Order: sequence, then structure tokens, then C-alpha cells
Amino acid sequence: MMRTRQQHLFIDFEFTMPERNVRTKNFFAEIIEVGIIAVVDNQVSEQFSSFVTPLKFPRLSDRCKSFLHISQQQVDRGLSIYELINKLEKFNKNNHETTVVTWGNMDMKVLRQNSLKAGVAFPLTATEIDLSMEYKRFFGDQNQTGLWKAVQEYGSEGSGRHHRALDDALTTYNIFQLVEKDKRYLEKPEPTTIGDRIDFSKLLNEFA
Repeated sequence: MMRTRQQHLFIDFEFTMPERNVRTKNFFAEIIEVGIIAVVDNQVSEQFSSFVTPLKFPRLSDRCKSFLHISQQQVDRGLSIYELINKLEKFNKNNHETTVVTWGNMDMKVLRQNSLKAGVAFPLTATEIDLSMEYKRFFGDQNQTGLWKAVQEYGSEGSGRHHRALDDALTTYNIFQLVEKDKRYLEKPEPTTIGDRIDFSKLLNEFA
């Protein structure tokens, strides 16, 4: 009987965005870049990165290109949404118990909407974790913390460049490891002191 393996997929997408103060009829955010870190039994098994060509609104806004530092030529040469869906489906392995980890809830929301608009089924059957909410609960923050601010609060630096999908996925993975390490540390009982191990009243009586 094949052993069920634990798989974590750290996923980050970058999306299209409209021009400021310009209303585009029926506009919705579409994935234009994907970054995935696949971790199986605590070992990185795959890193995947690609640009993705928008299906409904293929021309990027100037705001989107400027903010994300992504060119029209890059997304024009990217995967189609159908190829992206197919790639994500390949991570649904029968002998893997999969958890998808993202920073924030937008990635899975946009993937669901993009799948619906493309007329295909949502490709992932997995437990979903919004690490930003886990982080917020763990540290008792009142407000949600940005990804790279969170890693800096740990005294670390983000991996690569902010708002590049693979770099953000890798940074999410790094924070996940740090939070899990802290959770394990807090679950351990406090070490006993020498005072807990020795009954000083009995010791003093011996020398009285």
C-alpha cells in the first residue's frame, strides 16, 4: 500500500489591473504570472514559474506594467489559462495529501474566477491556508501584514524581488517555515529550573 505523502504548494499569482480612474466594462483580474514552490515531506520537490496570457483582456494597462515591471511581450509569450490549469492539475497527485498556502486570499479567489470564465473546473483539490491570517492570529496583530513586511519583522529579507510571483512564493514558504518553527517552540513545555527539581526545604533541613 502506497504511503500518503504530505505536499505543500506555496503559490503566488500576479494579476492584471485596470488604469486608475478608467472604467473598463466587465473587467476582472486575470492571472499574468505564476510562481509555485512544491514541498513534499518537507523537501522542495519542484519550483515552477511562468508568465500567463490573459484570456479576456490581453492588453496590459500602463499601470499594471509599471507596478509589476512586466512587459506586454512577456505575457504574450506566456502560458494560456488552459495550460496553467493543466499544470496545476498535475500537482493533484493521488498519493499526496495537499495543502495550498498563499499570502492573502486573493490568489485562490482569482484562480476560481479565471477558471469559471475559461469554462474549466477549478484545478486544485486541497486544504487551503491563508498564511497572512495565520500570521495575524499567531502574533495577535490587529491588521493584516504585507508579505515582505512580515519577513522583515522576522529579521530576514524577502527572496528576490517583491511582486515577482516565484520570489513571493518562495518568501511565503520561508515565512511558513519560521512560523511553524515558532509554533513547535511554543508547544514545548518550559524547561524546569533547578529550583523545580530540588526541594530546597528538605535540603535546608539536612544542614540545620
